[in-house]
Amino acid sequence: CSDYKQRMNSVKDLIKKLPKPNHDTMQVLFKHLRRVIEHGEVNRMTTQSVAIVFGPTLLRPETETGNIAVHMVYQNQIVELILLEYESVFGR
Repeated sequence: CSDYKQRMNSVKDLIKKLPKPNHDTMQVLFKHLRRVIEHGEVNRMTTQSVAIVFGPTLLRPETETGNIAVHMVYQNQIVELILLEYESVFGR
């Protein structure tokens, strides 16, 4: 999606559809990653850096098809969006 609001709503809807244990685990993990980012001055981990490191791991497809590099860009963007919009995504 090129529209930021539409992209945000799509991500929120997908996360809401997760089974409760998966949703709760994701919420705790992203909360922790936000804490890591808050200490970016010391650990050099910006939102973008965390997304690059965790995107391919957290959003790995069940089967690898197509161009892996293109998938990684999308994975990173989604993780970055969730990190930036944590309160909106998880309602806190």
